[in-house]
Amino acid sequence: MIRTTALAVLMTVGLSVNAAEEMKIKPDLAKAKKTAETVCIACHGADGNSPTSANPILAGQGSEYLFKQLMNFKSVDGKPALRNNAIMGGMTAALSTEDMQGLALYFSQQKLKPSTATDEKLVAAGQSLWRKGDFERGIPACAGCHGPAGAGVPAQFPSLAGQYADYTEAQLKGFRSEERANDPEKMMRSIAEKLSDKQIKALAEYTAGLR
Repeated sequence: MIRTTALAVLMTVGLSVNAAEEMKIKPDLAKAKKTAETVCIACHGADGNSPTSANPILAGQGSEYLFKQLMNFKSVDGKPALRNNAIMGGMTAALSTEDMQGLALYFSQQKLKPSTATDEKLVAAGQSLWRKGDFERGIPACAGCHGPAGAGVPAQFPSLAGQYADYTEAQLKGFRSEERANDPEKMMRSIAEKLSDKQIKALAEYTAGLR
């Protein structure tokens, strides 16, 4: 398991370097702001603070990670997108690489208005998984990749602190079912498949309250 995880980290770093190379072109932030205020606003808010828990908060997220997700939603040369989502597939179809670079940088610079945790019992269970994992089930500590406070590692692992619990829960279940499969070397899928519904809900609740 250690060897697999190490390989996954190396693959993730490699993809992140490629994303960083793609982003060397200076993004047009004025155009990105206009797109955010006219197109992205309905689902994610003009500043990336989504008005509904079904859609992710983008404000303050790492620009490299956001850029990778936008690229993964886009179908290229008729090939299926790496991340299958009908709505985002339609949105990215009209965006150029430069447009996506601009949006990624724009949202990364916006101030996060974090969600909150509301269930103390779930928070306690989630904290244990986050910090220590579950040895018996072969689940590593989430903090190992996403950091003790959920800030993530820019260009490698996303920030999860303050994200809506509903969205985090949906993504973990998506990884578990392999409906979402854009994680290098199945890193998240191999972890999520070992998580129970209760553990997923606990982790989602805990990360919502991280700061």
